[in-house]
Amino acid sequence: MSSSDTVPATGLSTGLSLRAVGAGLLAALVGYASSVAVVIHGLTAVGAGTEQVVSGLVLLGFAMGLTAMGLSLHRRKPISIAWTTPGMALLATTGAVEGGFAAAVGAFVVTGVLIVLAGLWSPLGRWIAAIPKPLANGMLAGILLKLCLAPFLAVSQAPGMALLVLATWAVVGRVARLYAVPAAVAVALGAMALDPSSGLAGGAALSGALWPSVTFVQPVFTWEAMVGIALPLFVVTMASQNIPGLAVLATYNYAPPTRPIFLATGAASALTALGGAPTINLAAITAALCASPDADPNPARRWQAAFVGGVGYILFAGLAGMTAVMVTRSPPILIEAVAGLALVGAFGSALMGAVQVEANRTAALVTMLVTASGLSFAGVGSAFWGLLLGGAVHLLHWRPSVSQPAK
Repeated sequence: MSSSDTVPATGLSTGLSLRAVGAGLLAALVGYASSVAVVIHGLTAVGAGTEQVVSGLVLLGFAMGLTAMGLSLHRRKPISIAWTTPGMALLATTGAVEGGFAAAVGAFVVTGVLIVLAGLWSPLGRWIAAIPKPLANGMLAGILLKLCLAPFLAVSQAPGMALLVLATWAVVGRVARLYAVPAAVAVALGAMALDPSSGLAGGAALSGALWPSVTFVQPVFTWEAMVGIALPLFVVTMASQNIPGLAVLATYNYAPPTRPIFLATGAASALTALGGAPTINLAAITAALCASPDADPNPARRWQAAFVGGVGYILFAGLAGMTAVMVTRSPPILIEAVAGLALVGAFGSALMGAVQVEANRTAALVTMLVTASGLSFAGVGSAFWGLLLGGAVHLLHWRPSVSQPAK
């Protein structure tokens, strides 16, 4: 019998698990601190101002928190929700599209609707899963490559702060790898706050950021944003977040139905997009913190970790204003450096998945290189063209398997 079969459908008879509470808070802390710089960098790259970044972060916190709380409580399984970190890296490399941030918001809305459709119409989800994994990994590696180079490029532009952040990441990673990126983020934020050139040293710039607010953004739907942002964002979210997230849960013998997950995350994404928030999805990395025996030896109580993690994300929404002001007023190369450190592990995994199978290696490398090149044609970003050209090479080299005759 799997552990998912032992989870009660209703009631709190299993009691409160302090270990699960601790694991949930840790998952929220790691998930937020490790990649909030990536989110901010992605939003600003597609044209968001500081107020819109703050609004997006606030709504992301509530969307992730409430969805995680609702799904984990209803299903009694550790269903963790996160923002799409690879998707935010996609925005950072895509840059502004025609129509500005309003067009990006329109793409966010469409991405949420596509996730809902994946829940309602199973063939759509199967089509995404049918994309050759080396190509999907190649696209993701190409998206992440430029950001992962930023920590080392920052050394030449801001050597003092960049070396301090890199040293923190390396030393803390040697002792406790899970805390390496949060520690680097904390050091970077401290350095930013003390840097006189940032305008944050006296704290005056933060006075108006203590009470974050939500700003409505009228969406604009353009062809360039649909093909350049919405479609690649949907593919990246499904292939790099939702499918791995389900795989992590399956590793610990949890098999929640996908329909309510896609419906909830897609609907929440489409709704909060009107306030500048990008897509939310199943957590992949932090999911293991809530689903593993470290959260609780009893599988029936691990859902509490995901529930508490959701509470943590709602609490972090209150820090959106201060976080956004500190990050957006700091040297851009340093923000890219912190974001790049948060994505090094994801880049390594994507690159390994892209080149592991020799038969698909050429197509995967073409996908990665075209995506990393920043190629833009007809207003459509490089991620789409990378997947398209890599797919063409894959089909060109594809050979149907021929069964061997019996001897």
